[in-house]
Amino acid sequence: MLMLSLFAGSPDGGQANPAATIMMMGGFIAIFYFLFFRPQRKQQQDHQALIQGLKKGDEITSVGGIVGTIVHLTDDRVTLKSGETKIEIERSKIGSVRTGG
Repeated sequence: MLMLSLFAGSPDGGQANPAATIMMMGGFIAIFYFLFFRPQRKQQQDHQALIQGLKKGDEITSVGGIVGTIVHLTDDRVTLKSGETKIEIERSKIGSVRTGG
């Protein structure tokens, strides 16, 4: 009943309550933040920590599906040994890591 009175116009046909409109917009902003922006930021932070924690001998899977073992690291690139081939990829394209033993 309270919500109806907040969003209903005045009895004489005037404008809706401006405070209610502002509260509704704030609610929508909060919903978007908690459903979209916050989880995406957390995922980016987790991926950045994963990339920073790479070391020689880790087995990785790239975003493109290449599986290999790290043989050399630089600031922005990683050299993998995949089968009999050595491949160089960007750190940002690493999808998952399985730490070598």
